[in-house]
Amino acid sequence: MSSTATETSTILDFQYWREQLPALKNQYQSAKPYPHIQLENFLEEWAAEKAMRDFPDVKDAGWIHYLHVNEKKHGLNKMELLPPFIQEVIRELNSEEFVAWLSELTGIKNLMPDDSLEGGGLHQSKRGGFLNIHADFTVHPHKRNWRRRVNLLVYLNENWQPEYRGELELWERDMSACAQKILPVFNRAAIFNTDEDSYHGLPDPIQCPENMTRKSIALYYFTEEKEMPKKRATNYRARPGDGVKSFFIWADKTAVGIYSSLKGALGINDDFVSKLLNFFNRKK
Repeated sequence: MSSTATETSTILDFQYWREQLPALKNQYQSAKPYPHIQLENFLEEWAAEKAMRDFPDVKDAGWIHYLHVNEKKHGLNKMELLPPFIQEVIRELNSEEFVAWLSELTGIKNLMPDDSLEGGGLHQSKRGGFLNIHADFTVHPHKRNWRRRVNLLVYLNENWQPEYRGELELWERDMSACAQKILPVFNRAAIFNTDEDSYHGLPDPIQCPENMTRKSIALYYFTEEKEMPKKRATNYRARPGDGVKSFFIWADKTAVGIYSSLKGALGINDDFVSKLLNFFNRKK
């Protein structure tokens, strides 16, 4: 029971979502271009509203600033710096009960949460933010036999309008076209497999008002493999028609790959590079 909730309130209605599983797992596992689903009113309404109200500002302590050719967004993955209630939400979504539900939804056995929130936690983008199309890193940077399998995104954007853009785009596995778009509206969850060719992103700059941001809780789930899975950094891809931009996407991807290798080998986190990128961004 949440210490923040009332005696009759829950953050997530497990009974309801368990009842939906037979239909949802068929929908998820047969979805194209790869297994995915969007769920409306995912958290209990009071919980989603409180998480949205408590969502920290980009200027608050701990934010990692991902500012380079392939993305312009901000992330906060230090659990101790998250507002107490958002910590509760994340613990609920990393709980044994929820992860078992997620395993049944996806058909992937023995899913595990990542309590370190590597690359996840909270994501936030201002007007002009973007994230080029990519397939996610395949192995946990600090746990070599943990294979990344599933992403869960919970959107906390009140009154988000279609003209603000910021849709999550799901692309065909051969990068021939965008197959699905998911608008990041309030209390909508997007869940999808993270295969080596599960290409997704939000490549066009967000057009929300200056006083708004695109907010989400981002959680990643893994399986522990007996044999070392193939390790690959985030694989950014150009879209058809990107032209000369394709070269810069490739060059930046190569640099990210080198950094990811050093990150795993040296056991470092993203803080230093974040500060460096933010420094040069302020100089522009």
